[in-house]
Amino acid sequence: MENPELDQMEDKVMISAQTTPTCTAPKRGGWTTFPFIIGTVTGLTLAASGWSVNLMVFLIRKFNVSSIAATKINNVVIGCNSLFPVVGAILADSFFGSFSVVTVFSFVSLLGMTMLTVIAGVQSLRPSECPFGSLNPCEHPSWLQYLVLYAALALASLGVGGTRYTIATMGANQFDNVKDQRDFFNWYVLALSVSSIISSTAIVYVQDNVGRGLGFGICLVSNAISLALFLFGKAFYRKIIPKGSPFVSIARVVVSAILKRKMVLSLTESDYYYGTEMPKMGHSAATRSFRFLNRAALKTENDRKFDGIYRKSWKLCSVEEVEDLKTLIRIIPIWSAGIMVSTTIAISGNLTILQALTMNRNIGSTNFKIPAASFVVFNLISTIIAIIIFNRALIPLWESLTHHSPTPLQRLGLAYVINIISLVSSALIETQRLHVVRTHGLTHRPGSVVPMSALWLVIPMSILGIAEAFVPVQIGLYYQEFPKFMKDTSTAVVSLMVGIGFYLGTAIIDVVDRITGWLPNNINEGRVDNMFWLMVVIAVLNSGYYLVCAKLFKYRHNDDVANEESNIELIAH
Repeated sequence: MENPELDQMEDKVMISAQTTPTCTAPKRGGWTTFPFIIGTVTGLTLAASGWSVNLMVFLIRKFNVSSIAATKINNVVIGCNSLFPVVGAILADSFFGSFSVVTVFSFVSLLGMTMLTVIAGVQSLRPSECPFGSLNPCEHPSWLQYLVLYAALALASLGVGGTRYTIATMGANQFDNVKDQRDFFNWYVLALSVSSIISSTAIVYVQDNVGRGLGFGICLVSNAISLALFLFGKAFYRKIIPKGSPFVSIARVVVSAILKRKMVLSLTESDYYYGTEMPKMGHSAATRSFRFLNRAALKTENDRKFDGIYRKSWKLCSVEEVEDLKTLIRIIPIWSAGIMVSTTIAISGNLTILQALTMNRNIGSTNFKIPAASFVVFNLISTIIAIIIFNRALIPLWESLTHHSPTPLQRLGLAYVINIISLVSSALIETQRLHVVRTHGLTHRPGSVVPMSALWLVIPMSILGIAEAFVPVQIGLYYQEFPKFMKDTSTAVVSLMVGIGFYLGTAIIDVVDRITGWLPNNINEGRVDNMFWLMVVIAVLNSGYYLVCAKLFKYRHNDDVANEESNIELIAH
């Protein structure tokens, strides 16, 4: 017969044996791993941003690809860079663990960078260069040249997908303290931002003015160094062993609840299956929310095996598995609200580049002109400054005045408001730009520089950067609230949210372009300001939706308090 107390004692002994350090084994986890992980993040991001941020120019100038085709290829690559992390996270959570996934995909990224460097350096892998302004048709890439290019881009994108967010989870796994985990996520976003700034400025300059072979070569070296650094810290990492696909567990709960849908819920704790361990008071009891799922853990005589013991099956799940699925159901509305935020950011980012192309981008009276795509740097710089000010000054001040920290949902709500302010400022600046266009009679003169400084665009980009300073809060929220067996997936869903928002933004632009005249090829003839105001309306409505979701949301770690008040209270029909 089963002896729960004996099983519990054996489990404690096993856990103690696994977690108690010996005199010969180094202590794993903690801040000792920080230099290795953050160094790896910095190097990999430097390499990834170095090839992706200037991809369109590379395709147009070196592969003689038309601007429209280059835009489509670039859109596909950006979408893949945002969606592939989910694949890497599932592999880490289900089968291989974070360390193995980051190692393998760092090497895949290295292969992609090697191919891009070779393509940039070997003329036979590219079509003959087409002189600027040539009246003769340019040579198109051959199918073999396209094949090599797409293979390189696929490998490089897979490398980004398997590392960027998986390593974020691995870094947080090194800490037990929630504060340390939040601090790590702040450093993680800072590393991403700093690396992206360097790539968007220094490496892009090398590619455009010195040579793309050298520029890609720098990315290749950065990738190789980061991989070596990551492997060098292997002895210090705390590794989480995956326990199989989390989606199988989710499917089992749904199937079991459906199969037992006609059963009446019990109020007796012993009628529910808790796995090999008996429930701890106030921690494992089934909660009242989404109570129809509790049937999945309800024991019946048909669930008892031939030896008289209950075991997991497609008809019986543990209470913990049921509660994990409930946690996902609770967090999905909060996550879904972020999709529209990503959509507005994607649209405003594209429109800002179009604005910059028509405006005076010279610095003062000098001849130095800021590249239109480089205005994203102001966003990144603002994000870095905002993270430092929030965490070193504003939050400590808030805590000293109120004696408690602002909750993650409160911080995200503030980010939503700041995003709206950014969109409003973009709309007002575009209104002024169109006024200047009409005043100087430039409406029907495409290519003319509007006598208005593009530095005005720094205002909305900087405000948007302040909003994006709350990305670590978002990552940390998902990391804390997702089930423990889905930690890698928890951070990757941020990338999934961005990917969906990017594609949705493209769809919205296409629809608006079809039914209105706001977005012609010459934006001086259009009403981009109306597009920004449309984004403001969408952002306001989405913020209202977020407030409702936040009001109804219940933090996972607060379930203990509720359960102490009513340990096993279950609501039947």
